[in-house]
Amino acid sequence: MHRAGGEFLHGGPDNMVRAWTSSIPVAEPLPMSLALPFQTAKQLAAAVRKKKIGCLELLDLYLKRVEAYNPELNAIIATDIEGARKRAKAADRAVRAGKKLGPLHGVPMTIKESFDVAGLPTTWGDPAFKDTVATQNSLVTQRMMDAGVTLFGKTNVPLNLADWQSYNEVYGSTNNPWDLGRTPGGSSGGSGAALAAGLTGIEAGSDIGASIRNPAHYCGVWGHKPSWGVVSPKGHALAGAVAYGDIGVVGPLARGAEDLEIALTTMAGPDAIDGRGWTLTLPRSKKTRLRDFKVAVLLTDPNAEVDDSVQEQISKLASFLAKNKVKVNDKARPEIDTVELNDVYIRLLRAATSGRMSDAVYEQAVKDAASLPADDMSYFAQMQRGNSLPHRTWLQLNEKRHRMRLAWDAFFEDYDLMLCPVAVTAAFPHDQAGLRHKRTIVVNNKQVPVVDQIFWAGYSGVTWLPSTAAPIGQSQEGLPIGVQII
Repeated sequence: MHRAGGEFLHGGPDNMVRAWTSSIPVAEPLPMSLALPFQTAKQLAAAVRKKKIGCLELLDLYLKRVEAYNPELNAIIATDIEGARKRAKAADRAVRAGKKLGPLHGVPMTIKESFDVAGLPTTWGDPAFKDTVATQNSLVTQRMMDAGVTLFGKTNVPLNLADWQSYNEVYGSTNNPWDLGRTPGGSSGGSGAALAAGLTGIEAGSDIGASIRNPAHYCGVWGHKPSWGVVSPKGHALAGAVAYGDIGVVGPLARGAEDLEIALTTMAGPDAIDGRGWTLTLPRSKKTRLRDFKVAVLLTDPNAEVDDSVQEQISKLASFLAKNKVKVNDKARPEIDTVELNDVYIRLLRAATSGRMSDAVYEQAVKDAASLPADDMSYFAQMQRGNSLPHRTWLQLNEKRHRMRLAWDAFFEDYDLMLCPVAVTAAFPHDQAGLRHKRTIVVNNKQVPVVDQIFWAGYSGVTWLPSTAAPIGQSQEGLPIGVQII
């Protein structure tokens, strides 16, 4: 495998990792031309406001990197260069005129292919929609543009956003910048890869099964899955669908924690219809010192064993926090049966995405669910039960879900955060053969189903909780490892 991490990433994720752990050596200062593409969106916007660099100049810097490195990565799969340059020139005029600037003014941005951008295709990786061009922007797209970003392209996804790899027949495969032979994650895999390689300033993704968190973990960047309903997904849909689904959310990916806050503040709030009746206020934490926090730590679970390489980095983080007088507890848990949680999540997840299935695929799911033994708790069995879920059963599972929400609420009376894995390993080698649920990965020297790790997506996702993926270290192979902060 060709190692590409040093070439693409020197100076980027290590700086973010040092905010979380003191074990990474400090890098030497970098030349501005190399350091600038890896700066946070907040830093880039500050450079624009202080007139240290122009908006068009900054855009062209990223476009040169896209030209140089994207052919190997295939992270950015659609662009509007002419339109972006026009917007960058207008942004430069606004700076010169002394106009009020948005918090992300002049920051070059790409966005996940599944968000509508006027004039660009929205296919979700499905060849049936390869000629579908959006006529208007999604709400997230428009709000980010209103905040000042210079949007110039879209990033790759798996077919129907349904994999932890990002490949499809429309755009091909996206590679991980740290190792081109490995996945960048999915379904916001192009987003994570573009950020990690310094090809874009900020990104937006979606998450129903760790699709923001997983690429952030695999690529060594930051990602935030908001609470369900906080950010409107209007315009993040296939074939003109307008209903908002269960569990799934949209949110930001970035190279720094502060960028997540800026982007979430920009994106958050109801759409026009709901906004006639309510507004969103997100309270800040009243705690301002690290030592004021109480943190629980969960390293692994019988539903999805976590590789020692990931557990080790989370343990190091827990030790770092404890040394800094944070109250850390590795035994505290919400009063939830995780076997039941996993079952409820998978069935509600598959029910939430079942509307995309053809009639023939749905009818096969009904047959499979009826023929499988009641005690078969394999992923395939749970998937097919979810794909064909009767509404009465959905209501019963939803009742269980809400009882779990109450258990989490009781847990958060005593603890501020739960730290746990995003996935069971670091980024794994490309494996595109056969059906996803039949593929395996290596965890602690054992072959296990790749779909087992869906547990870590649902641990917070099924109850609509917010989760942030943050980079904290590297594996022995030099691959990024992140932590999930619930």
